[in-house]
Amino acid sequence: MTVGGHLSDAKAMLIEQFRSHVKDTGSPEVQIALLSERINYLTTHLKSHVKDHASRRGLIMMVNKRRRLLDYLNRRDPDRYHQIVERLSLRK
Repeated sequence: MTVGGHLSDAKAMLIEQFRSHVKDTGSPEVQIALLSERINYLTTHLKSHVKDHASRRGLIMMVNKRRRLLDYLNRRDPDRYHQIVERLSLRK
């Protein structure tokens, strides 16, 4: 059973791993995990499609959004911040 009924399995699994309670789909951790997944996918896509500048722009926007979410989490709750950076093996 997927959360919301129309999520992909991969997305539902990520939400499952990073959520803090049963109905949690929008906490910073979940958002950061989902963005990281899309960023990793797009990074590999852009290695083989060098001239795809529209997707590159989207990637840059996603990286910036993830950075803002991480900064927010670091300000609000440094422990949760360090935990998510560790779990996703992100560079600080």
